[in-house]
Amino acid sequence: MQDTRDESKGSSNKVVIGIVVAIIITIVLLIILGQRQKFEPVLEGKTAPDFTLSDLKGKLVNLSDYKGKVVFLNFWATWCKPCEEEMPSMQIMYDVLKKQYQNFELLAVSVDSKGPDVVETFIKKYGVTFPILHDRKGYVKEVYKTTGVPETFIIDQNGVIAEKIWGPRNWSRQESVKTIIVLLTNGPSTPDKYAQRKAAY
Repeated sequence: MQDTRDESKGSSNKVVIGIVVAIIITIVLLIILGQRQKFEPVLEGKTAPDFTLSDLKGKLVNLSDYKGKVVFLNFWATWCKPCEEEMPSMQIMYDVLKKQYQNFELLAVSVDSKGPDVVETFIKKYGVTFPILHDRKGYVKEVYKTTGVPETFIIDQNGVIAEKIWGPRNWSRQESVKTIIVLLTNGPSTPDKYAQRKAAY
């Protein structure tokens, strides 16, 4: 009788130990996965991380508010010379596309750590009319894992990144806006196709 109890107790202990080990392994795997995602770049085929930022008048803007539209998301700064050179062509693109397509939006996220007045002075100088958001604390920049400025993400109608562009472009040139035009005229593609297309470059 005593042997049966001992065996039952030993068996019970093994089950408890097994459960504890399984929990520890699960926790370790979740930590590893979390760390991997922390450093994994935000690229084509991934869902664009949602965020909330204020514009220069203090109005809160959510990226998710633009679901169903093609969003040109640009990270820039007033102290960045390539950004300064790129900005006029962004304005030209915005003027042309907004007239032709209801489902297009441009969001320019300033990563300036100084106050909004610095950004306001800059946009007045260049006659910018598209929405300017201020990521003063750099939170959204970190979420998107940008490596510098300017960096641009073309986001499709489903909120998926169709193209990522490092560095400046002349956005008034037709070849620069090819992805945007295709999305506006043909609609979104699949995340796999975005990723495959980038890999083929």
